[in-house]
Amino acid sequence: MAPGTVARDQLAGAARAALGAGRRLEGAERVAGGSKKGVYRLTMDDATTAIAYVWDDTENYWPSAEGDDDLTDPFSPGLGLDLFEAAHTRLDGLGVRVPAIRLLDRDGTHHPADLAIVEDVPGENLEKLLARDPRTAAPVMARLAEALEAMRHHRAPTYGKVAVVDAGGTSRGTSCEEVVLERALRDLTEAASRDPRIATARDRLEERLHVLAEQVQPRTQYSVVHGELGPDHVQVDADGNPVLIDIEGLMYFDVEWEHVFLRIRLNDEYGPLAVSGLDENRLALYTLAQRLSLTAGPLRLLDGDFPDRAFMKSISEHNLKEALALVSVQYRAPYSVGR
Repeated sequence: MAPGTVARDQLAGAARAALGAGRRLEGAERVAGGSKKGVYRLTMDDATTAIAYVWDDTENYWPSAEGDDDLTDPFSPGLGLDLFEAAHTRLDGLGVRVPAIRLLDRDGTHHPADLAIVEDVPGENLEKLLARDPRTAAPVMARLAEALEAMRHHRAPTYGKVAVVDAGGTSRGTSCEEVVLERALRDLTEAASRDPRIATARDRLEERLHVLAEQVQPRTQYSVVHGELGPDHVQVDADGNPVLIDIEGLMYFDVEWEHVFLRIRLNDEYGPLAVSGLDENRLALYTLAQRLSLTAGPLRLLDGDFPDRAFMKSISEHNLKEALALVSVQYRAPYSVGR
């Protein structure tokens, strides 16, 4: 069933509490792009705006799966106010720009589901800015690189969701690479059940995953990573600062995971964010793992009522071909970042 739309009057009280009792909510417009939570732009009678996040099952396009609520799994869905607040606190403490919080409601005072109201950062996201005006985007990319450096240099002795680790908890598995391998094998199984091309190459893909995982050496320090930091998850404020959004999946993890995702999403625009000293073996494993995830995940999302079906299908198709290329007879080049 497709997510519904929260009625304006359901958010009116929260909007007044967040933005001032003297204002009246005139509109609540669902913002396109959210797949796990409802995202609404609130407009008051004096043209003041804010963004409301609503974490409710009726707002989630993803089919439910076993383990979705297991926070000890670093890759379980980033759902809920607790994860958002912990991620916001960590990033803000590192000097990384995130939307300012106007109101948090976890006890149902204003809405039965978890609710946050945050600063509205109007204007383009980084993806649109790069496409429209690369020159104007250049200083934004430089500032994003600085934010990523601050995140990379903040370390923890264990990996997992920031909300779990900062509260003293531990995560499942024994290492990042083990968790990634386990997830990649699940994605491979799921993709093979849905597409005959992956099914035909399944043995080669599985063997390659195991070989790559065996080449990764142990690590005992982990960095702060967003996890899905595509340019569509970076708003650009009026001063040209990058503002990270969709932060609930923030975790301590291998920094290579972040840079593989950035490279996949940015392609030729990745250069200003490249850093030296990344582990080539981790990069190789995580590249194949993310290609499989970006094949299986969109196909899973299409089991539901996600509206932009052609776009999601194109993501799956592109990454399927890239995954197969990584185990083709012709493929021999090692993965490289920042060269």
